Amino acid sequence: MHSFPEPIEKTLKELSRLPGVGKKSAMRILYHLLKSGGSAIEDLEGALKLLRENIEKCRTCRGYKEKGSDCPICGDPKRDPGLLCVVESTQDLHLIDGTSAFNGSYFVLHGLLSPFKGIGPEALGLDEFRERLENEAVSEVIIATPYTAEGEATSSYLITITEEKGIKASRIGMGIPIGSDLSFVDPETLSRALSGRREVK
Repeated sequence: MHSFPEPIEKTLKELSRLPGVGKKSAMRILYHLLKSGGSAIEDLEGALKLLRENIEKCRTCRGYKEKGSDCPICGDPKRDPGLLCVVESTQDLHLIDGTSAFNGSYFVLHGLLSPFKGIGPEALGLDEFRERLENEAVSEVIIATPYTAEGEATSSYLITITEEKGIKASRIGMGIPIGSDLSFVDPETLSRALSGRREVK
């Protein structure tokens, strides 16, 4: 049974809360920081403080941007305003945008519908989604939520909203395995899934 000093115990606990970081990974990160000396910890602390103080959600796409600056996605005049891709997270936004297969705009949900977790439509900003469909010249909504139970429930809800506005709705499909998360899909497969999307009704 390990007996760590309280500062180490607390740091390990916080690191272990990060996605994909278990107890062993947390321990490796912590001891790397300690071994590297105080400057490494100060650099990380400074970076996190900068992140907290200078990053905010874009009011349009709901992705993250620097405070006081235009969103690099929404402010790009070369993008097709008629195509709107809906994703679960900002990470998914960058995964899709990195394929160069999509050149439209985005809407980030920051989650998926999950009644068991108490996540309803209001938590996903779907009123804002409706406003975008009403106020922008969107001709197609591409739904890129994962093929999980929660992703499918969210997709169905989005399709209903989109069809109410008389706008075409499509779903990425080809090459995306059932139950998979987009972060585990390689760029080529993701690119094919976008180009091979199917209209849903």
